Amino acid sequence: MYETKYHKAASVQDAVAALSGASEGAVLAGGQTLLPTMKQHLASPSDLVDVRGIAGMQGVTVGDGTITIGAATRHADVAGNADVKAHIPGLAALAGGIGDPAVRSMGTIGGSVANNDPAADYPAAVLGLGATVVTDRREIAADDFFEGMFSTALDDGEIITAIRFPVPTRAAYAKFPNPASRYAMVGVFVAETGGNVRVAVTGAGEDGVFRHDGMESALASDFSVASAAGATTSQEGVLNDMHASAAYRAHLVNVMAERAVSKAG
Repeated sequence: MYETKYHKAASVQDAVAALSGASEGAVLAGGQTLLPTMKQHLASPSDLVDVRGIAGMQGVTVGDGTITIGAATRHADVAGNADVKAHIPGLAALAGGIGDPAVRSMGTIGGSVANNDPAADYPAAVLGLGATVVTDRREIAADDFFEGMFSTALDDGEIITAIRFPVPTRAAYAKFPNPASRYAMVGVFVAETGGNVRVAVTGAGEDGVFRHDGMESALASDFSVASAAGATTSQEGVLNDMHASAAYRAHLVNVMAERAVSKAG
């Protein structure tokens, strides 16, 4: 077994200092991906910096037309938060459908977004709502944040501290979950904000989460189930694996978009 130093940060500054002093440090939030990876000896960080106790990275804040969620806020807390339910019910529903109760009680929004698993739910909400990822150094627009499978714009040692979501006119998420893992085989987040429509797809792309331009154009002209059904989804760049073919996933994109539009009303 390899040696790992554990640091429980009391502030963002403490976490930054611990990471900068580590030869190969890693941020520990919910640990839903990191810890199993370490157990399988696929990762061996020299230092684990636990950010779960940082008060400034917890909770939900309502601003002027925005909802800001601390990066260390657990899925269960997002799902059950009254402000999220009132202002972005589609986001609360998404959080409530992640994994199982044990995962939702430990996993965090910042950890999920930083990991950028190609089948994770939160990236679809961040990209679909056009959110802003706030770090200890800067603010990153959703369109600039996700760079590919398990890849983001974060620099080494950079820590997500919060995610700021604009409150949409209407929004919803629908996914077809893998029956074993509950990860999205295909998930679609649809949002209309100030007349601008965004559609983000997770679980289907070879490079992770992506925006569906054709679906956005169709829904911008007519926000209806029929428009979602009629949009063309190419199989190019769509995952083809043991769980589903590219053709099946491309079909599911339209089906999940139809359901999301119906939910959004």
